[in-house]
Amino acid sequence: MTPPTWRDRLRELPVFTGELPDFDPDAAPADPLALFEGWLAFAIDAGVSQPQAMALATADDTGDPSVRTLLLKDITADGIWFATLSSSPKGHDVAENPRASVVLYWREQGRQIRVSGTVEAGSRELARSDFLRRHPKARAIAAVGTQSQPIGSDSDYAAAVAEQRARIAADPEYVPEEWVAYLLRPQTWEFWQAARECDQVRLRYRRAHDGWRRDILWP
Repeated sequence: MTPPTWRDRLRELPVFTGELPDFDPDAAPADPLALFEGWLAFAIDAGVSQPQAMALATADDTGDPSVRTLLLKDITADGIWFATLSSSPKGHDVAENPRASVVLYWREQGRQIRVSGTVEAGSRELARSDFLRRHPKARAIAAVGTQSQPIGSDSDYAAAVAEQRARIAADPEYVPEEWVAYLLRPQTWEFWQAARECDQVRLRYRRAHDGWRRDILWP
């Protein structure tokens, strides 16, 4: 018997299981941030796995794209926050091309939120607060300052991390200058809700001079 192709195997996989929440876009608030907070709180209360995980897409000054998963760090009236080293690839990207998109996907609820906008650095105080709340080993790894660069050897890695752990132990308030809290200031939001029988609801908010314009999109 001919083995199934990858296309066949992928098409046979189940998409959603369990109950999916309802979403009435006509009842959605005028402010997309309020809807985002409501969906996030619902996901956390329902026990969605890693609801704070989001994929961040950036591009450099040549337009070469890159995407990775990181953690949502905060939500404010200005937008959503993440943190990283300014010397990292994503730090270089936003310095050259200060626009980005994120997506949060909650499989258990058939929900996806896409946010696109401009990126700017927050205050040094915010960066310090974020860094000091990280696990000591995570702080030490970040403090080495070589994110995404090749590791010479296991011993090189261990020695570099040990050096920074000792530095942090001697100065618990140490924060690298390169650690930055970044604000993604939204220009568009899209809320996507799956439903049974291949239905889906998509609600987009676009920033306008007098607030937000809302559109229901074709699937």
